[in-house]
Amino acid sequence: MSNLPVPGPKVNLRTPEVMLRVQEQVERHYHSSLVERVRSDGSVLFVGKTTIRLAKQFGFCYGVERAIDLAYAARKVFPEARLFLIGEIIHNPEVNNQIASLGISNLLDGNGRPNVSDLGPDDVVIVPAFGAEVSLLEEIKKHGCRIVDTTCGDVMSVWKRVRQNAGENVTSIIHGKSSHEETRATASRALGSGSGRYLIVLNLEETAFVCDYILGRGSREGFLKRFAGNFSEGFDPDLHLHRIGVANQTTMLREETESVQCMLRDAVQIRDGSGENFRLFDTICGATQDRQDALKELLLTPLDLLLVVGGYNSSNTTHLAEMGEQKAPTYFIRNQECLESPDLIRHFDLHLKQEITSHQSWLPRTGSDARIAITAGASCPNNLIEEVMLRVLSLRGEHLTF
Repeated sequence: MSNLPVPGPKVNLRTPEVMLRVQEQVERHYHSSLVERVRSDGSVLFVGKTTIRLAKQFGFCYGVERAIDLAYAARKVFPEARLFLIGEIIHNPEVNNQIASLGISNLLDGNGRPNVSDLGPDDVVIVPAFGAEVSLLEEIKKHGCRIVDTTCGDVMSVWKRVRQNAGENVTSIIHGKSSHEETRATASRALGSGSGRYLIVLNLEETAFVCDYILGRGSREGFLKRFAGNFSEGFDPDLHLHRIGVANQTTMLREETESVQCMLRDAVQIRDGSGENFRLFDTICGATQDRQDALKELLLTPLDLLLVVGGYNSSNTTHLAEMGEQKAPTYFIRNQECLESPDLIRHFDLHLKQEITSHQSWLPRTGSDARIAITAGASCPNNLIEEVMLRVLSLRGEHLTF
């Protein structure tokens, strides 16, 4: 028999008493009465010559709310225990700072490596909303820790599909960012019991490269070099692109994922004369799609500018900024502190992939009409939206009366 510790007993964190106390704390940290008021008024705020329009859907989704609630609950249920979080609970720096203030430490070091050597049965490890890789979870379990799993249900639905692929000798083509926690977690499930295979593609350009290979164009050496680090151990494109199934990181842009699916399906059909060696499951997160659809609707309205609020490493927020750039002057900001003056704004440049400072008249001048839209990704709390709204009004010389 093994002498390894076994994971601690499961504890019900979501008791009425605990969750009542959690909700009170979460409300204090993240709620906005102003945002709720604007939403109830048709998602439009008129103040003087300034019109602020909010997307019909933005901010925290159910999966994010659940993850945050469970993290807060873990601290209340285990007040004296050491609590650790695998990375970030979600991709929003303000929220992660609040989680850290509860005394919950990051299990990963600055290079993303886990520090698990001194974990013990009295410790509690929180799995974030993105999930975690199978190998890391198994290593943590060996120390007998209590585990609080906040993985989003939509992410687990993708895992079910890729495990099914692995069991039926189907290679999972994962549309996602290979460095993203969710994609890495999904890739680890795509191995199944060890016989599964996966390949990660980031965009349409990489998908076209795969399609060319499926159709007999390109060299094996060139393929392996192009996707180095983004496929499973032992992956052979001559063997493992015969039967394929498409999955995705749940926060990708739907239009791009659909194009990835169509391109790969068409390539298989051309090669085989049928689609029997191609599988497809719709695994885009519903909340992600709702926010993208709401922004599309918002962008039909005449606007002077769009502010997209959220963490710069948030995939779903990044895609909202990409959508906005196609229709209106768009600034991807972390919070209201980025709005330094009517002529100075700090924002994330999607092409340079870094925060930059723009010295320009980004905000319509005081006294002129201004039509400003605001949206946010699924990891952005309402209190940050309120702060951005109030900052915009202040810079415009407008005063809001409640």
